Amino acid sequence: MSVTYLYLPIPRKITNISVEEAILLRRSVRRFKPEPITVEHLSMILWAAYDLTDPVRGFFRASPSAGATYPLEVYAVIGEKGVVNEKGEYIEPGVYKYIVNIHALKLIKKGDYRNELAKAALDQEWVRQAPLNIVVAAVFERTTRYYGRRGEVRYVPMDVGHLGQNIYLMATALGLGTVAVGAFHDEKVARIVCESNEEVPMYIMPVGKPATQHKVSFEDLGKLITHNREKLRSI
Repeated sequence: MSVTYLYLPIPRKITNISVEEAILLRRSVRRFKPEPITVEHLSMILWAAYDLTDPVRGFFRASPSAGATYPLEVYAVIGEKGVVNEKGEYIEPGVYKYIVNIHALKLIKKGDYRNELAKAALDQEWVRQAPLNIVVAAVFERTTRYYGRRGEVRYVPMDVGHLGQNIYLMATALGLGTVAVGAFHDEKVARIVCESNEEVPMYIMPVGKPATQHKVSFEDLGKLITHNREKLRSI
């Protein structure tokens, strides 16, 4: 059977927001506009999640991993009219696996699986509404072969957290929103998304344009901190 790859735009600097601003503005977003995201934004989110940052050795990635064991696999569940390419055409809905090194998506199966994914995630509506869902799965053996039980209960979950925060910050910098979803039936999500029986779903992260844009400034933050200090001095 032939393999279908969707080659993503090469990662590049496309935002004008600082790390400080992305951290300040980051929020969990559960309401999205009924609009697609661009393939370039999808490209940057996947790169920030787990792709290469080491062109010399071609090994180290955007998010850290215990012992550089990289136990995670990343999937993009693209909905109907969920992602638009450079020509303004919609990318075919389906479940895609992110392939590191070539920065591409491998088509696993065609179709809009957001409704099935939302049902597996206890009917969380934001999973159904978002044009895109990033699903992160773990192959624990990659890490436990070196670290045993500690790799399973500590290191792999830490890796997932690192990756998830990168998605949060990149989405924020792009003017998008996401939320980390951990409440779901593992076996059901695995049947919908995962290519291998070794893969255990860890996160679902819906991504889209926020229905309302969160606004805050460092000046506002400074006023709050000053107010709290004044309250402390008055005690």
